[in-house]
Amino acid sequence: MDDRLPAHVWIEAEISKCQAKGLSVYYINKGSLTGGTLLLKINGLGNGFRILTQIRDLDGNLSWMDALGEGDLEEREIDRYISRSIERDPDIWAIEIEDKTLKNPFEENKGDEYE
Repeated sequence: MDDRLPAHVWIEAEISKCQAKGLSVYYINKGSLTGGTLLLKINGLGNGFRILTQIRDLDGNLSWMDALGEGDLEEREIDRYISRSIERDPDIWAIEIEDKTLKNPFEENKGDEYE
């Protein structure tokens, strides 16, 4: 049995935490209410971009990886990746977060009750 919260509850809770920190968050695609992978587009507001994808290890623990590798990524490259991902799997959630530090704010909350 899977005891994780439905995707929309967990994601909306994480978004609320981001907004409480003063970060702007935008939905690119709302996926399945109960599941679906999460893509995070992090806009560094002039400091570059990142695209992270949610993964789980063999024990089911949440982790993140740079979907297109690390380095200088152009926004249009990330947007194309997101569009292709949604075309393949409409259940995917995609969210844009504006943060000059390019950190993953969902990773900062790791270990809390929403995982």
